Amino acid sequence: MATNDSERLTLKEVIAMGVGGMVGGGIFSVLGLAIAQAGHAAPLAFALGGIIALLTGLSYARLGLHYQSDGGSFTYLERAFASRNIAGMGGWLLLVGYVGTMALYAYTFGVYGAAMLGGSDTASMPVHHLLESLVLLAFLGVNLYGVKASGTSELLIVTIKVLILGLFAVIGLFYVRSDHLLPLFDRGQLGVLMGAALIFVAYEGFELIPNAVDEMEDPQRNLRRGILWSIGITIFVYVLVSLVAVGNLLPEEIRKYGEYALAEAARPFLGQAGFLLIGLAALFSTSSAINATMFGAARLGMVMATDDALPRVFGFRRRQNDIPWVSLIAVTLATLAFVNLTDLTIISSFASSTFLLIFAAINLSAWRLRHSTGGGAAGPLAGLLLSLASWLTLMAYLWHHSRTSIYWIGAIYLGVIASELLFSRRRLILRPATGS
Repeated sequence: MATNDSERLTLKEVIAMGVGGMVGGGIFSVLGLAIAQAGHAAPLAFALGGIIALLTGLSYARLGLHYQSDGGSFTYLERAFASRNIAGMGGWLLLVGYVGTMALYAYTFGVYGAAMLGGSDTASMPVHHLLESLVLLAFLGVNLYGVKASGTSELLIVTIKVLILGLFAVIGLFYVRSDHLLPLFDRGQLGVLMGAALIFVAYEGFELIPNAVDEMEDPQRNLRRGILWSIGITIFVYVLVSLVAVGNLLPEEIRKYGEYALAEAARPFLGQAGFLLIGLAALFSTSSAINATMFGAARLGMVMATDDALPRVFGFRRRQNDIPWVSLIAVTLATLAFVNLTDLTIISSFASSTFLLIFAAINLSAWRLRHSTGGGAAGPLAGLLLSLASWLTLMAYLWHHSRTSIYWIGAIYLGVIASELLFSRRRLILRPATGS
């Protein structure tokens, strides 16, 4: 059934969807990681991540208009490669990537919640684990009963959290100390690339926009504009916020406060009220992001199950409201295990690694399908090369500084490959795709 014109997503709502997906919690927790690697040049690290996102966004816009499908990335990979197992592995990778981002959002919720309750680093750990688990279980319940935000409410949510971050950034600029910003490359120029690779997960979310192409007004005009505007706004917010944070906190303070460094950065000029305001924005943002990501991940699992890329049980839906309950429960349980067994570095590096690989694959798909979609080769190739360079930099950093993260990433990726080969009906790697 066609969507009524009055119910279609406007350009503002499409932009809100993209910004809401990106500014969903990542900036609140990974800012400390970016500053630890890039130092004074942390704003440049966020800008570099944004450039990769922009190039990939153009590939998504081109593919989204040509292949209008709820399957999104999964569908594009199916069209681009003869081996359907590649698309299957891409779908599995996207699914576990969403588990990683939900783990990051839940971790951030727990950290900020514990900090606002006044717990010390050691004393707040049980509270942190309790809060991150409760927020996941709460939104599992919400999604099982089918409650989700409409485009209008998402626009309101995004406007509020961007206004809070904007207020922090604008007021904070007047308190920035130049001696906190110079020399620019105090951690070396390579630190900028390392910082961008480690926090790239903060730009995950815009890829959901093409999935709504059939529900938006004038998609030929608004899909591309929605993606570019949402990424542009997010880059502006991230660069400004990181500039204020670097300009108001000393390196030792950033190391001390770690995951909630952004809230502490508001203290010098907004006092305790600023700490609480940023804390509330983090809780608000992570909650809405968990809700949206959980729904999207479960829907992806259902689509993959109907295409025989996942066991059919993932496609089971409740008769009352058509909700894919098996996918919801499976995704939530996997997230609960991941977030409670790991730390921020493992969660962030896994999520960043996964989406850098997915975006590299999408850029490669756009390049391979350029004759069908009518696009050029330069943009997808640039996005592919930058994504792969960032991924290799991330792997090199983790090899020297966090081999535990490498082991987690490697184990999960091996599980993805094994799962596709064992559970999908497309057992043979070189078996060609059916249909066109």
